[in-house]
Amino acid sequence: MVLDGLSPRTAHEAVRESIRQAIMRGDLEGGTRLIQSELGESLGVSTTPVREALRDLATEGLVEFDRYRGAVVHSPSLEEGREIYEIRLLLEPVAARKAVHRISDEDLQAASALLSRMDDEDDIGRFADLNRSFHAVLLTPGVSARLEPILRVLRDAAAIHVSASIKARPSQMRDSNAIHHRLLDAYRRRDAEAAAELTSRHLSSTVEALEVVEQNLP
Repeated sequence: MVLDGLSPRTAHEAVRESIRQAIMRGDLEGGTRLIQSELGESLGVSTTPVREALRDLATEGLVEFDRYRGAVVHSPSLEEGREIYEIRLLLEPVAARKAVHRISDEDLQAASALLSRMDDEDDIGRFADLNRSFHAVLLTPGVSARLEPILRVLRDAAAIHVSASIKARPSQMRDSNAIHHRLLDAYRRRDAEAAAELTSRHLSSTVEALEVVEQNLP
């Protein structure tokens, strides 16, 4: 992927997306060192947009900065995944109950468009990003200014676990979308209890898939 000729801001965003997708797909595994000069050379950019991209990915929990090794890909653990989803299970059904009564027709259309793309997507990294955007569109109308950044951080941290769950159980991608369609229908019907229940079921299914990851580890 060559990014020559792009503006610094655009190059930064493109580099961030390229590295994020490589992590999500598993091309860059947990613990891999991310050497700025090597990444810049492979992407056709200077180290500046690479450095900015790595900082952004660190805020999402995908990259860590080690005192001795520099930037490395985060290695997710089952314990971490459980904790993230335990918190999401507490907060997101509450947000869903509120969001169904506040979401706009424009947001419903945006969620529908994202879901259509997810139906056709077979790349794990892109699917995980679309999944994150889909839930953000649905839940944002139901959260306060105080809760929204908390849920955003949790969604960012969960993205790598979504990818891991799909790798362990490939059917998870289609199973998730089946629930997504039912969830979107609940929002359209303004059915708060159905939206909350489906949100809980969806999150729980990802935890179950993460358990499969743990069982398959050597």
